[in-house]
Amino acid sequence: MFLFDSNSKCATPMVAGAAVAAAAIAGRYGILAWQAFKARPIVPRMRKFYEGGFQAAMTRREAALILGVRERVVAEKVKEAHRRVMVANHPDAGGSHYLASKINEAKDIMLGKSNNSDSAF
Repeated sequence: MFLFDSNSKCATPMVAGAAVAAAAIAGRYGILAWQAFKARPIVPRMRKFYEGGFQAAMTRREAALILGVRERVVAEKVKEAHRRVMVANHPDAGGSHYLASKINEAKDIMLGKSNNSDSAF
C-alpha cells in the first residue's frame, strides 16, 4: 500500500498540510523580500546636477555642466540657464559667493568673454 494511494484516507490531510506549509514558506520569503526591498538605499536614476569639484582652470565642458546646457548652444540659452542657476544660488538668497563666482565664470566662458579663470576664489 502506497502513502498516496487513492483508497487511502490520509492522503488528503497530508496534501493540505503540505500546501499550508508551502504557503507559509512562500509568505515568509515574500515578507523578507519586501523588507529587503524597502531597506535598500534610494539611488536616483539620473544625476540632475554636476557632481565633483571644480578644475583649476574652467573648461568649456565644465562650464556647460555647471549651467546644465550643451557645449554648443546659442547665447540666449546660456543666458537663460545662467539666470536659472544664479537664482537658485545667489548670495543674497542664502547661496554661496564662491558658487556665484563659478556660475558667472561659466557664463563668461560659454559666451566667449573669458578663457582663463578670473575667479577671486
